[in-house]
Amino acid sequence: MELHADFSKRVVVHSDEIEWQASPIPGVDRRMLDRIGGEVARATTIVRYAPKSKFSAHEHTGGEEFIVLEGVFQDEHGDFPVGSYIRNPPTSSHTPGSDEGCVIFVKLWQFEPDDRTQIMINMNKSEPVTAAGREGVTVTPLYQDDRETVRTENWAKGTKVQMDLPEGAEFLVLDGSFTEGDDTLRKHSWLRVPVGGKIDAVSQSDATKVWIKLRHIPHAKPPAV
Repeated sequence: MELHADFSKRVVVHSDEIEWQASPIPGVDRRMLDRIGGEVARATTIVRYAPKSKFSAHEHTGGEEFIVLEGVFQDEHGDFPVGSYIRNPPTSSHTPGSDEGCVIFVKLWQFEPDDRTQIMINMNKSEPVTAAGREGVTVTPLYQDDRETVRTENWAKGTKVQMDLPEGAEFLVLDGSFTEGDDTLRKHSWLRVPVGGKIDAVSQSDATKVWIKLRHIPHAKPPAV
C-alpha cells in the first residue's frame, strides 16, 4: 500500500475527516496519514485503542515513535498519559494496550537499524524555553541526533512563524490552530513539507502547540524487511 508516499510533495491531512479503519487487532482502529508497505510498513498513523484493548506482544524491528493524544497508553514500561512522547528503538518489544482507551500518533519503521536510544518524556512536566529571536514562541526539545530534530513549539496568538526547511519537516497540531498558505490546521491536523520547502504560518489561538520533526525527510524509505 502507498499513501502520500511521494515525499517531494507537500501534504496536509485533517485527521478528524478520515474514517477509522479496523486494524488486525480487535478494538484497535487507525487513521492513516502516510504509508509505504502492508501490515509491515513505514507509516505515520493515528491509532485508537478501545477500553480494555491491547496488541499481542511484539518487537519493533524498525523502531516506534509516538505521542499520546487522548487517554492513557499502557505497556510493561508504565502508564503514559496525554502529552507523553515515547521512542522505542529497533529490537525493543512490548505489549501495548489501554484500560480506559487512548489515541496515539505513531510513526513506525523510521529509525536507523543500530539506534538503541529509548526516550520516555512527559511533556506536561517539561518547562518550555523562550526561542531566541522568535517573539511569541517557546520550545520544548524532545530529541536530536545526526539525522533528525524533534521538539514542540508553543505559539502565542497572532505569532508569525516563518521557517526555511532545507531537509523538510512534519508538523502535528497538538492544541490550537494556525494558518499556513490556504490551509487552516486545527487540533490533530498534520502537515508534511518536502525537502527545500518552507512554512509561513500564523497562530490563530491563544496557545497553539505544535509537534515538529525536522531533517528526517531525506531518510524516508520503505521498511527493510
